[in-house]
Formats: sequence, structure tokens, C-alpha cells
Amino acid sequence: MMSIFSPAPHIERLPEGQIDSTYKRLRKEVFAGTFIGYATFYLIRQNFSLAVPYMIAEYGYTKADLGIVMTLLSVAYGISKFVMGNASDRSNPKYFSTVGLLLSALVMLLFGTLPGVLSSIPIMCVLAFLNGWFQGMGYPPYAKNMVTWFSRSERGAWWSWWNVSHNLGGGIIAPLATLGIYLFGTWHSIFFFPALISIVLAVVTFFLLKDTPQSCGLPPIEEYKHETVATEVKDENKTTFKEIFYKYILHNKYLWYLAIANIFVYFIRYGVVSWAPTYLTAVKGFTKEGSRWAYFLYEWAGIPGMLVSGYLSDRVFRGRRAPATICFMLFVILAILVYWFNPAGNILIDNLALIAIGFLIYGPVMMIGLQAADMVPRVATGGATGLTGLLGYLIGSAGAGAFMGLMVDLYGWDGGFIALVGACILSIVFLILTLEIRANRHIYVSYKIEQCINTYCTTHCCIYKTPLVILMITRGV
Repeated sequence: MMSIFSPAPHIERLPEGQIDSTYKRLRKEVFAGTFIGYATFYLIRQNFSLAVPYMIAEYGYTKADLGIVMTLLSVAYGISKFVMGNASDRSNPKYFSTVGLLLSALVMLLFGTLPGVLSSIPIMCVLAFLNGWFQGMGYPPYAKNMVTWFSRSERGAWWSWWNVSHNLGGGIIAPLATLGIYLFGTWHSIFFFPALISIVLAVVTFFLLKDTPQSCGLPPIEEYKHETVATEVKDENKTTFKEIFYKYILHNKYLWYLAIANIFVYFIRYGVVSWAPTYLTAVKGFTKEGSRWAYFLYEWAGIPGMLVSGYLSDRVFRGRRAPATICFMLFVILAILVYWFNPAGNILIDNLALIAIGFLIYGPVMMIGLQAADMVPRVATGGATGLTGLLGYLIGSAGAGAFMGLMVDLYGWDGGFIALVGACILSIVFLILTLEIRANRHIYVSYKIEQCINTYCTTHCCIYKTPLVILMITRGV
């Protein structure tokens, strides 16, 4: 690996009196860099679809032609999210994510400024694949930043706020495209205007992001928050890629259960949103404008959904992610049934059902990535989240288009909804298989309580210690 990506070395710890104030300041900076960076990646990932009507009108492309281009981007992104995720585990997120963002922006600049690109499907396919690959350098290092700077007891809330960034980035791109056409007088600005903005924001995030707390003279986050964790790697910087992959990724059956569950969650996410405009106009009596507003409400309903799911996992389920995810998926089934069986003409009910699905499905989308990060040591975060992303995008997202379309063609819309409900049930089954992971491998104990136990056992027989620890584990301490 190039030295530019090498993890930042640990430095001498700051004086005790400076640690708390420095930690608070740097955590804010790291979160801001992570939030802005991930939102920026969406500015140069989601913009291609906005240019499709213009390319069809000017170059005579079919929807199938441009669909191939968009599919290649998704496939490349899914593969890269896993490959580059594993690479990011042995890298400095500050440099890794910034380089990925700059390269992705460069590809978009080529789309919008290089003559002959938009008139050639093969050239666009190559560039779309490259863009998808560079996009895969975003999520894993940011996820690593989140687990490095935020402890498990608080991570659900912080992680959910971070995930709001992709809804924000995806929502901003439409008005940004409109502004670009107004400023530059050409629809090509849909590509190069967000790219220029992304380059500026990449520089901003570079100065905000940091590697580990130890590289800034601070203690690890567990020590700072007075938490201990059973699963840890003592010398993270010396752990090889092979050791990380084989020990924490490949042979982790619980992680594979979670990744398979993510296939079905992504199938539901994209199965609903991809077919909503068609279904609403063809069956439910919506106008085209009304279907677009329903699409918008579905996406933005995910923001409070993610925040609520993160809060519940932290506060109600005490750091356990699977129970919160399962609860949300059970309610997704109910919302889909309402969306399915509501008679045509009840537009308000259909909109409310879509809002409910968006609110509920984005919780599991966020929580699965968080649970994957919780399941492994920090040094394997990129690989773990990359694996769930790989299967989610490569199988789940692709299946939402191809398999859902096939089911609708063969059995009507009832066939499509049966597939969605079936995916809900299967996701719950695989999530249930991960319920025990919290107790078996990731027992987090309050540092102060642990101190009390140890102090108590210095003057009393250790027979008292065992039931006390068991009580703590069963209560989710």
C-alpha cells in the first residue's frame, strides 16, 4: 500500500488536563468531516439519473441503453465497497476517503466537459464503472472513523445522524442541478457543477478528518468513555490485511447472516422506491407529479426513521442492534400490506403508507451497517461494512429491478408485493440468527462497575463475582 494511505502513527499522549477539551473538539470536527464527505459522495453518484431525459432527447438513447450505464455504476460500487473496504482497514481514513472523493469528482468532470463522452455508450460505461469504484472508497473509511471516535454505548445515535447525510446529499442534487443549468446555460452542468462543488468540499473534509485518537495524542475512545470491550486487537497498525480478512470477516458466520439479511432489506428499499412511480400512476390513480412527490416523501421519511432506530438501539435495547432492526422490519410488513391492499383513489392513505415504509426501512438500512461494525474489532470495520454493502447492492438492489419486474410481469402487482413481504420475513429470520452475538462476543461493561467488582473481590471470595457479572450481562450492561 502506498505510504500516503498508511495509518497515522501514535504520538505521545497529551497532558491529562487537555484530553477532555481536545477530545470534544476533535470529535466534532471528525463527525463534521464524515457527514459532509458522505453527503458529497452522493452529489456525484445520483446526478446521472437527472441527465437521462436530456440524453434521450439529444442523442436518441433508449432507457435500456442508459440503464446499462447506471447498472455498471451500481455493480462497481457494490464490489468496490467490499474490496476497498478491506483496504481501508489498513489505511488512514483522512487520505483514503479524500482521494476517493477527488477521483470520483474527476470522473464527473470528464462526463460533463470531455467531448464525445456523452455520445458514446461504451465510454460512458467505462467512466460509470470507474465512478462506482471510486465511490466505494467513501463509506468504509467513514464507518471506521465513526467506530474509532464514538463508543458503542453512544454509537447508535451518532451513526444514525451520520446516515442522514446520504438522504441530504441525495435530496440536494435535484435543486443543485437546476441551479447549475441556470448558471451555465447547459444541461451538461448536471455533471460538472456538482463535481466542482465536490472538489471544494473534499478539501474541507481533508482538514476536518483525523485518523485515530491515539494519532492525536488522545486515549482510545473506550478508555475515554470508561468502557471496556472483550473483542479488541492490541496492535492494530501491525495487523495484516490477510489476518483481518480471514479472522474477522471470512470465518465470521454472524457477519454472513447479517450480510444475507441486508440483501432482503435492500431488495425492499429499492423494490418499493424504484417501482413506486410506475405502480402509483398505473394502479393507484396518481398523477406523474403526485408520484414524484410520493417518491420524495418516501426518501425523506427515512431521516427521522434512522434517528429513532439509533436512539432505540442505544437507550431501549442497550446497544443491541438486532432487536431494534427486527421490530422495524415487523412494522415494514404492516406498512407494505396497507400500501398493497388500500383501494385505488385513497391517495392520502397511499402517501402515508409510503412515508411509513420509508421511515421504517431506512432504520434497518442504517442499523445493519452499524451492527456489522459492532461485530468486529475497529481494525476490521471497513471489511465488515463492505461485505454487507457488497451483497446489498450486488444482489438486493439488482434484484429489486430485475426480479421485481419479472414477478410483476408473470403474476401482476400482487406477485411483486408477495416478493416484498417474503423478503421482509427472510430478513427477520437471518437477523434473529444474529441476536446472540451481543452476549457471546461483545460484552461491554461499565468501567466504573468493573472497578467496583474488582474492589469488592479483593476483600471477598470470588464466588460473589460470578453471579454479579452474569447479572450485568443479562441486563445488557
